[in-house]
Amino acid sequence: MFFHRQELQHSAKPDAPDAVYARKLQEVLGGQYGEITVAMQYQFQAWNMHLPGKYRDLVFGIGAEEMGHVEMLAVMIAQLLEKAPLGITGDAVQDDPTVAAVIGGTDVQQGIVAGAGARPVDSNGNPWQGSYITASGNLLADFTANANAEMQGRTQVARLYHMTDDHGIRDLLAFLLARDTMHQNQWLAAAAELREEGVEELPVPSNFPLSKENRDVAYQYLNFSDGPAAAEGSWASGPTPDGKGEFSYHDGPTTSAPMPPPTHPDARFYGTTEVPNTVEKVAGRVQDKLNKE
Repeated sequence: MFFHRQELQHSAKPDAPDAVYARKLQEVLGGQYGEITVAMQYQFQAWNMHLPGKYRDLVFGIGAEEMGHVEMLAVMIAQLLEKAPLGITGDAVQDDPTVAAVIGGTDVQQGIVAGAGARPVDSNGNPWQGSYITASGNLLADFTANANAEMQGRTQVARLYHMTDDHGIRDLLAFLLARDTMHQNQWLAAAAELREEGVEELPVPSNFPLSKENRDVAYQYLNFSDGPAAAEGSWASGPTPDGKGEFSYHDGPTTSAPMPPPTHPDARFYGTTEVPNTVEKVAGRVQDKLNKE
């Protein structure tokens, strides 16, 4: 059950309208790592979770908070557009390169489509996509993805912080940055707790039998680049993070296999092969007569 309370978690009021910055804010609202993504990601992870208790409650709670962050940004964007000019069409102004550059930086669909409001899109107007979310049902995989999403989102908000001197906008961004700090630490702590409790371990999924994988290559760093410095990393020698092996370093692959010959699909795909056209045509007619669809 969802219940909406008509108040915000934090103030979202700019000092002045700014249609250009409103477009920039769309990225952390409807972009790949925006608030819509994390809100839906956490909710779907909770809905798909097979484990009752603290982890499910955690994900539900943060998912609900993120919906509030979606609302704060939408409210901020609407206020940034509220008193922004509808558009200037005078020839003299349109010929001014400075004004043209400013107008060119706005999202015209925020006005034309949304009536001076936010939209579920990124800063280039690309629609938000459900494919952005990760909800696999494996908690260690999902919590690690969540930490990454918060890291990417916080990086974008930090960049946006320096793209404005509006105190009201910066106040909201400072709050969102702090919550992203919490959420990064929270997901990393939850992932660590999963491993400590033995609920899930590395490598993910940990309940897939290791005997079924080719263990000979499981911990080899294969350098497919001419950059030699990778050999200096902890991933090239020493114990592995899963505690089940030792890293080794190799210049290039340690295995190889012959390339299979080119495939020969149904002649009615009309691909070009080494078989003469007349033969391909006969093959196609035969397949038609045999009703081999």
